[in-house]
Amino acid sequence: MQITARGEYAVRAALALAAAHPATVSAQALAAEHRLPRKFLEAILGDLRRSGLVNSTRGVEGGYTLARAPDQIVVGDVLRAADGPLAAVRGVRPEQTVYDGTAEHLKELWIAVRASVRRVLDEVSLADVVRGRLPAHVRRLIADHEAWQSR
Repeated sequence: MQITARGEYAVRAALALAAAHPATVSAQALAAEHRLPRKFLEAILGDLRRSGLVNSTRGVEGGYTLARAPDQIVVGDVLRAADGPLAAVRGVRPEQTVYDGTAEHLKELWIAVRASVRRVLDEVSLADVVRGRLPAHVRRLIADHEAWQSR
């Protein structure tokens, strides 16, 4: 899995909104605080709004708020809103792939990869990240020194 700049910026913005919840935060303040390109961030916030994750308010006191409590929005939802499906094989969902011969069972591997990504991203809420309290199964993954090694 590769996390794009768009996906990372979306998560960072959502975390900032989670930390400020229920206050309204302007796109300009979010961009400045996190050193993000404002126009790009505004497009991302539009995606989050269309996905029902944030609400926007116009006017001088306008800005963005989370549409639900931070503990009710998972990181996976934010990434999907910004970038689409969490796991794709050449732009196709894993269950839609078709292989023959020696690669016949490759689809099952891609499904397992997606399931493991979901097990982390769909079980960690914005509140978990803001508080630094990740679920036990995620902490166990982080505790493995191999997880920190580049390959």
